[in-house]
Amino acid sequence: MTNPQVPSTTIRDLRDGWTVRATRGPVPSGLELGAVPATVPGSVHTDLLAAGIIPDPYLDSNEHVLAWIGACDWEYRTTFAWSAEGHDRHELVLEGVDTVATVTVNGVEVGRTANMHRSYRLDVAAALREGDNELVVAFTSPISYANQQALELGIRPQSGNAHPFYAMRKMACSFGWDWGIATATSGLWKPARLESWSTARLAAVRTEALLPDGATEGARGVVRVSVDVERVADVPLTLTVAVGDATTTVDVPAGATSATADVELASVELWWPRTHGAQPLSDVDVTLAADGTVVDAAHRRVGFRTITLDMTPDEHGTSFTFVVNGEPVWIRGANWIPDDAFPHRVTRERYAARVRQAADMNMNLLRIWGGGLYETEDFYDACDAQGLLVWQDFPFACAAYPEEEPLRSEVEAEARENVARLAHRASLALWNGSNENIWGFHDWAWQPRLAGASWGLGYYTELLPAIVAELSPGTGYTPSSPWSGTLDLHPNDVQHGSMHSWEAWNRRPMSAYLEDVPRFMAEYGWQAPPTWATLTRSIHDEPMSPESPGMVTHQKAMDGNNKLWYGLLPHFELPSDMDAWHWAMQLNQARALRTGIGHLRSHAPVCMGSVVWQINDCWPVTSWAAVDGDGRPKPLAYELAHQHADRLVTVQPREDGLVVAVHDDSPEPWSGDLVLQRVSYDGDVLASATVPVEVEARGIVVVPVPADVATAGDAAVELVTATLGDVRGVRFLAEPRDSRLASDPGLTVDATVAEGPEGFVTTVTITPDVVVHDLALLVDKIHPDARVDDMLVTLLPGETATFRVSSPVAVDVAALMDRSVLKHAGQLVRS
Repeated sequence: MTNPQVPSTTIRDLRDGWTVRATRGPVPSGLELGAVPATVPGSVHTDLLAAGIIPDPYLDSNEHVLAWIGACDWEYRTTFAWSAEGHDRHELVLEGVDTVATVTVNGVEVGRTANMHRSYRLDVAAALREGDNELVVAFTSPISYANQQALELGIRPQSGNAHPFYAMRKMACSFGWDWGIATATSGLWKPARLESWSTARLAAVRTEALLPDGATEGARGVVRVSVDVERVADVPLTLTVAVGDATTTVDVPAGATSATADVELASVELWWPRTHGAQPLSDVDVTLAADGTVVDAAHRRVGFRTITLDMTPDEHGTSFTFVVNGEPVWIRGANWIPDDAFPHRVTRERYAARVRQAADMNMNLLRIWGGGLYETEDFYDACDAQGLLVWQDFPFACAAYPEEEPLRSEVEAEARENVARLAHRASLALWNGSNENIWGFHDWAWQPRLAGASWGLGYYTELLPAIVAELSPGTGYTPSSPWSGTLDLHPNDVQHGSMHSWEAWNRRPMSAYLEDVPRFMAEYGWQAPPTWATLTRSIHDEPMSPESPGMVTHQKAMDGNNKLWYGLLPHFELPSDMDAWHWAMQLNQARALRTGIGHLRSHAPVCMGSVVWQINDCWPVTSWAAVDGDGRPKPLAYELAHQHADRLVTVQPREDGLVVAVHDDSPEPWSGDLVLQRVSYDGDVLASATVPVEVEARGIVVVPVPADVATAGDAAVELVTATLGDVRGVRFLAEPRDSRLASDPGLTVDATVAEGPEGFVTTVTITPDVVVHDLALLVDKIHPDARVDDMLVTLLPGETATFRVSSPVAVDVAALMDRSVLKHAGQLVRS
């Protein structure tokens, strides 16, 4: 019989003493591969790298050299000491296994795994022995397994990958993507431990922060905790939930395996996305006790808010509007991919830093894309604290997925676990069934190949929404992205729901963004290389060119370099050297998203959001990211901060001329005189007008530009400015390649340096003699850890911009004035 006096769980972390070895597969001849010291959490690649056996897969063309690793079977092994210590249950907990493995303890098979997206709890009591024990996790090659499963389940269409990622539950981008390295690695990517326990434990804890009287500041709040209890003793238990000073205790009768406790709070503060308010969070402590002794406990943090997705048909089609606490929110967001191809390397600090970069870009939402992961708690902690809404895709992307066993049971298991795990998150705004899969079924020639076979629709329209309704009630759900609200409409209809726009970049110039007014833009973007420091750290071609071997390895998009060239030519002539190419492509990326976001915001509230592709990278690569694989912001990051500002003024083309869109996405009204001017590059005002405007909070006003201001005399040397208060929008009346932008705009540069506890801060002031367009300081060329607070600034003659450069070393004026560092659009224009 169980001893109810045993206090709580005994946990043994299984972190130390691991080795890994190849057991089968194409290990290169001459490579010494005995038992290699291994890490948990970890992966084969990083273990071999740490042992000095392989080169860094992120450098040069090493990806191809190391392709053999994913084709091998691997064995992880460790020993640990164990004693029963009076407990009744002994379970091996594997929080994350990547991916297909057989687990043995002392030679006894205790379980098999086939899903990276879930945890495993294995009963190992019968296999354990007092003293030393041996644990072995034997991994099957993910490449071999995926191909075998594709044969057994039926080969199905997918996008752009060599291996059938749809046939197994491993993050799809592990096999490579159009921005991602192919690793197909194996390993225990999350912690492993041995839990010994008695009496009972909390098998699941689901927490809701409810607002019974509506989402208003100071409203009554209720924290509802529902638990599942696993028992080995048929004894009475008590469940206690504490939220601050408020506590509720409920009895859990002998034999009962579930319970619910409500804690009522007389007054709560509302949680808001960072662009709309504060992010107060409440600690929730849950304990389970037997006869006064705590046997298990859990902790959560919740925020009180309501979030709904409004997809109401209207005169424009079907809306797609996030409504938080009753207030429509214009979404300024980005798509998120795994931040490392080996996600176990992403620390809590790195998650927080990356989410902070999103906040610095004035974002209020991150969409976790379906070819990646359900992220770790650290990611959602950062989003809760910093006020970034989370749109969470289920891990399905760009392929037809079998709905037969054994895949279906794995999908249900992972969905149940992760929906229950994340449902309490204040930041959680939307569950989404898949990325582009319904669109793919419609438009990517899947149907003839499928010939009636399952392709995932049952997951997206039946299984997953039912699990969300059960375990995350009140959270919005869409079957896929893009999504028009019903299967009766084309999934990527511009007038209905969410849209993905990939004609621009793939086949058309960035001006194609101006042709559509979607209700919500959930994916669109433009490529560029990483920052110079990241590029030259990871690629060592001599000479380096856009087509040199390492550069080609680090360009994953189909025909990507040609798309870069053709996307540049409408705006700039062909660069003549590598430095100019690098700057031109980075600048063109920023200009493309400037075009897209400005256009979308000018059509609020018909359009209610922009989610750019993408914020981050998983390795150093030419991609659509704003932050490169080493965590350095590209020029695009600064342009996103500009375009996502609460108050934005842009000059937009319309069919009958130019208009100025004044978007006030702040809590206060905005009024004043809107000053419109046509100005020469020398600073002469050629025409002007003043229009009083009053913009409501969270509102927009669109003002036609008078013809004499909008119409160029000599387009090659003129621009239109629109200024309200201290916010200015500009529109050049000719593309840079057709203009006479000065390659030397007569820049006066001054700098003062101050030393602080974290290095040096250099204050830089720059003043031009003539117009300077998209002024930037690429300070990572001075020092890899140098950062600047702004860039892509346009100045009229005599105006001054101030930049602050932080760096571990002092930065002098000569370094800042170097042509490779001090950049602007005129350098790419031939006189």
